[in-house]
Amino acid sequence: MIRFRCLAFAFGYLTCGAAFAADLPRAKPEEVGMSSERLALIGQVLKADIAAGRIPGAVIAIARHGKLVALDAYGWRDKAAGVAMTTDTIFNIASMTKPMTTVGALMLYEHGQLLIGDPLSKYFPKFAEMRVAARDANGEPTTETVPADRQVTIQDLMRHTSGIIYGGRGNTLVHKMYPAASSDASREYDGAAFLDKLASLPLLYQPATVWDYGFGLDLLGLTIEKISGQTLGQYLKANLFTPLGMNDTGFSISPEQAARYAKPLPADPDTGKPQVRSPELTQPLKFECGGGCAASTATDYLRFVTMLMSKGRSGEARLLGPSTVDYMLSDQLGPRIKNLIGNADPTRADYGFGLGLAVRITPGVVKMMGSVGQFSWPGASGTDWWADPKQELAVVYMSAAPGPVRWHYRQKINALVYQAIID
Repeated sequence: MIRFRCLAFAFGYLTCGAAFAADLPRAKPEEVGMSSERLALIGQVLKADIAAGRIPGAVIAIARHGKLVALDAYGWRDKAAGVAMTTDTIFNIASMTKPMTTVGALMLYEHGQLLIGDPLSKYFPKFAEMRVAARDANGEPTTETVPADRQVTIQDLMRHTSGIIYGGRGNTLVHKMYPAASSDASREYDGAAFLDKLASLPLLYQPATVWDYGFGLDLLGLTIEKISGQTLGQYLKANLFTPLGMNDTGFSISPEQAARYAKPLPADPDTGKPQVRSPELTQPLKFECGGGCAASTATDYLRFVTMLMSKGRSGEARLLGPSTVDYMLSDQLGPRIKNLIGNADPTRADYGFGLGLAVRITPGVVKMMGSVGQFSWPGASGTDWWADPKQELAVVYMSAAPGPVRWHYRQKINALVYQAIID
């Protein structure tokens, strides 16, 4: 039975829509062109790797042709405490926050509250006169600066072409000026101080010339807050999480949820370095970073992915128009923007990039299987997802495995899922 709920949107009026009232219907793999025997290989591989101490545990959800064919938990939610993994375990999803923040902004776009071409300075005037690092004779950035050729836009924030980069992703003099990553910034700065910090720094590149990973979606989240008058978490809960039934998704972990919050292994299996949850969402953030500070479950995030696969619709509820979703999932880089996606995630090298997520633009070349039009964006905490519209396939993989091993599992899970498709 569909339940209807009226939601107060930030733009000042009520909209009524159908809440996401039920999970996807279940199906046997063979009913949707997949092999039960081949799907079982996923469990065999993950159990062996968990026993070998490669990852603490994992949850995987797979849907095809709109039906759930797998929802399985393996290993440990907290290995040190001997707590087994369950399918309702909550994980830090890191950069999987970015597509959700993008959808939140596109809702404002659809209601005339924001334009893709708006300069960031329209909302935060201190970004109006940005400067760009000059280059030395070897092409390396220096502390000398030149004026930006044009202003940073909302589109630049969504597609990582702003020149506002993550400090932890390089060793140049400019990188050393920036906070390391979204989670680090949310611990160190409140929203106002974060804006002041970024506005005071030189851009690494001229806007709209290079894709390089950075704070664009964090700035987009603060833009949503400025327009809506709500925190990012409040806005997304009202307009995205509640309509989709994403009840375990947000920017904090309540005392009631804490027992379901996944922990990584105490030490990285390859480097031996200590591993911790980052951010630690049982503690309050200084600001709710739209680039990497949310937590979710496999089934919650599958609801979000399914909504995008359905062109903005979930049941009888419509969250975005089909044309808006098509625009989000179209390559936004083109031939003139230098593409450094592989530096951020080697498994997405040679992908294009839409708004807030990667889009596959070639059937081969890249390191993983999939169809042209496949879209995705994983998380540094060990989580991943993708949707393949041609195959009508949606996959969410959750693990608390934040080290470099995460790149291995992005490729491994991709292969294990696609080899199970037989029709």
